[in-house]
Amino acid sequence: MDLEALRRYAVARSLFTPTTLPRAIERLGFVQADPIRAPARAQDLTLRQRVKDYRAGDLERRYTRLAIEEDFFINYGFVPRAHQALMHPRTPRSAWNAATKKRAAAVLDFVRERGEVHPREVDEHFAHGTVRNYWGGSSSATTHLLDGMHYRGLLRVVRRDSGVRVYAAREPVEREVDASAALDALVDVICAKYAPLSATSLSGLVSRLRYGTPQWTAQLRAALARAKKRLAHARIDGIDWYWPADDKPASSRHAPRDEVRLLAPFDPVVWDRRRFELFFGWAYRFEAYTPAPKRKLGYYALPLLWRDEVIGWGNLSVDEGRLVKDFGYVAGRAPRGAAFKRALDEELERMNQFLAL
Repeated sequence: MDLEALRRYAVARSLFTPTTLPRAIERLGFVQADPIRAPARAQDLTLRQRVKDYRAGDLERRYTRLAIEEDFFINYGFVPRAHQALMHPRTPRSAWNAATKKRAAAVLDFVRERGEVHPREVDEHFAHGTVRNYWGGSSSATTHLLDGMHYRGLLRVVRRDSGVRVYAAREPVEREVDASAALDALVDVICAKYAPLSATSLSGLVSRLRYGTPQWTAQLRAALARAKKRLAHARIDGIDWYWPADDKPASSRHAPRDEVRLLAPFDPVVWDRRRFELFFGWAYRFEAYTPAPKRKLGYYALPLLWRDEVIGWGNLSVDEGRLVKDFGYVAGRAPRGAAFKRALDEELERMNQFLAL
């Protein structure tokens, strides 16, 4: 058991054989969402590697027929309803004042009366004005209030209209919850998606459950301790690693294949930047919010996986119905030989089909 075997295991277990959309979401346990489309949204780029014949936008088109919800977990995205139920009833760290509670109650009555509402309808009816958002800019007070109601479990996202959330009322969950059991199940979802995890990364991800379960923030340290006891564990090159107890990281089943994959910036293989550097020997950075003159990889660079190594990155865009690509390589050039070229051509063809070009 060494770092190379652990890397192969990480790639193989995450990039499982493509299956149906419901099964892929269930296996992932959580799909992180991001609104940037370059050349497609992160959730679509993640799912295309794991869903057979997936096309950009399939998740949004099929959302109403899937047993999933948009919600916070360790960040915002799509979760199976069974996982969402573990996080509610949710008690935010900051309580609403009396005036906000009154506005929320009026909006909730309005939503129940209409059945489904677009934020624009709510804004037109109540004319809430603007508030300062997290980044210091101005946001619609209606959007801000609807976000808060969604986070508290008063509303659910029923669909998207040109990318905008359309809401319906969600009856508050009133039930006794075993916090320890719920947290253990949520930590297992994290481990199943992002394993193998270093001790530092495991601790960091468990701490991020404060977004999905703020009511149990004080219990996260105990949940981490329990996880370390039930997960499989090994110390490699001075670092403690953890993974699901039933997995066998050293199995020959994880041998790499001659495949190229263009991964999303938030793909499970890529997400843990600390692990990325340990496994692949270089630092990948997401630079969409970095000023253009300071970018080293590109606005939305997609890590380029060859076999079980991320050897570079690709920037893709669509111009007049054609895929425009630009690649960079850590070694300064592409690998030699026909196998890599053939595998790259196959991945670009899959990308064309995914984007319906």
